[in-house]
Amino acid sequence: MAALLAVLYGIFSYAMFLFTVAYAVGFVGNLWVPKSIDSGADGLLIQSLIIDTVLLSIFAIQHSVMARPGFKRVWTRVVPRSIERSTFVLFANLALLLLYWQWRPILQPIWTVESPLGVTTLNAVFWFGWGLVLASTFLISHFELFGLTQVFALVLGKKSSEPQFRTPLLYRYVRHPLYLGFILAFWSTPSMSAGHLLFSLATTGYILIAIQFEEHDLTTLFGDQYRRYREQVSMLLPLRRPVPRDQTSAAAVPAPRSR
Repeated sequence: MAALLAVLYGIFSYAMFLFTVAYAVGFVGNLWVPKSIDSGADGLLIQSLIIDTVLLSIFAIQHSVMARPGFKRVWTRVVPRSIERSTFVLFANLALLLLYWQWRPILQPIWTVESPLGVTTLNAVFWFGWGLVLASTFLISHFELFGLTQVFALVLGKKSSEPQFRTPLLYRYVRHPLYLGFILAFWSTPSMSAGHLLFSLATTGYILIAIQFEEHDLTTLFGDQYRRYREQVSMLLPLRRPVPRDQTSAAAVPAPRSR
């Protein structure tokens, strides 16, 4: 019964994740959803800045604290290890839903691209960014990253696999293609409002800080192997030659549990 409940909990958290990510695409792109980053009327500027900053901070703090190995060691004394990842995903979902619900638009325009070619290019980069995010999750074990592998392993009586050191496709060109995808998606818009700019600046800043924490954890986990990987592969932009396939011992896919 406990294993069945864990599976149902994991499936619920994953389904909620699918909804929040799909909503994120519409929220950032001002598409489809009832409330997007620029929908609604302008309120008081200071009030909007404070509320939006607090909402972004809630997500950043939740994501960073719950991803740290030290927190996980304490947390798994309370929450079973099999559902620790699903719980992380659930809390991240709740933080995002709160942000979507309470976000205050700041509609002052920062830039507006009117050229049809420019609009098409930015929209293409927007969708490419989200596609890169999705592809990156599957390259580093999508279902483990979002907790399903762990709960089904409990039902099947299997142990969760340990992080493996390898360089699948995109990770031979940049160390963090998932984060690169988010940055492209957040900044690629033909109409940048002040509220959208705040969102993009805050999330990009968070990503750059999160990478430092994550790489510290990965270096602790993989040691010299990850240090060599950092020397060979650029962090976000493919500025170096890709790691050859026959050098997989010198590079690593970031462990899902560290994100």
